[in-house]
Amino acid sequence: MRDSGGSGSGPESHTEPRPEAAPRGGLRGLCSASTLTGGLTELAWVGAHVLMYPLGTRTAVLRPDPRHRPGVQPATVRALFASDPLAARIPVLLVHGLVDNRSVFSVMNRSLRRRGFAQVGTWNYSPLLTDVARGAADLGAHIDRICEQTGHDRVHVVGHSLGGLIARYYVQRQGGDRRVESLVTLGTPHHGSVWAHVVPTPLIRQLRPGSPVIQKLDEPAPGCRTPVTAIYSDLDQVVVPTSSGRCDHPDLQARNVLFRGIGHMSLPRHRGVVDEVAATLAGVRGIADAPASRSAVA
Repeated sequence: MRDSGGSGSGPESHTEPRPEAAPRGGLRGLCSASTLTGGLTELAWVGAHVLMYPLGTRTAVLRPDPRHRPGVQPATVRALFASDPLAARIPVLLVHGLVDNRSVFSVMNRSLRRRGFAQVGTWNYSPLLTDVARGAADLGAHIDRICEQTGHDRVHVVGHSLGGLIARYYVQRQGGDRRVESLVTLGTPHHGSVWAHVVPTPLIRQLRPGSPVIQKLDEPAPGCRTPVTAIYSDLDQVVVPTSSGRCDHPDLQARNVLFRGIGHMSLPRHRGVVDEVAATLAGVRGIADAPASRSAVA
């Protein structure tokens, strides 16, 4: 399967607040090649994910993989770790979104290992979770176990959708910045989503714009040490408005990366997104980086 590519499917990295992009010419914009390609790719990945879902119902055990080390990788992979030789050894934890499990990271898990990350694991939180703060506390306990098992003091966390919000709550509100080296969110409703008004369950109510949870995340967070990279898309059907996928907190070291023409479920599987995640975790993407838009084709 090819990733949604084309001239409009590259990242735009920026840290300053940016207004929501205007629709691309109404109906004409909806019929653009990049939008149609992204929509079809999203449908294909949703179908594939439904089939893979049963395979991801349990949390995988984090095991070091000696086959994947920067030293035995091609030069393009080794270059990721040139600035920090220890970056590949820091455990990476992938956290899924609402009504999902680790199967959504089937592509990213394998791809990060191939790029030299030796310890990549996933975490399944309870499908009966009703509170973001409770999920954040459970995440913290799981990260403590990883640190105990691996001997590392800190981990990288990549969170998709609600998983990114749970991880941010842990980092920002529960002292998780002492454990999380860097946080990358994919399609996370940092400012809530209007779709949360449709389903009035306790957890989804917390995802509404202006909810108590969102308000707590908007409160000051002086001294938070974990840099945040928020990857979002202008074709996200779940995070509405799509600008809610940005993290604009003034006290966080936040970098926002916009990908065009990629659906919500496609984000963890898009090759360009995986490249961006790998470069960020390896420390070669930072708050000052602002790469020009580019296409990503598998």
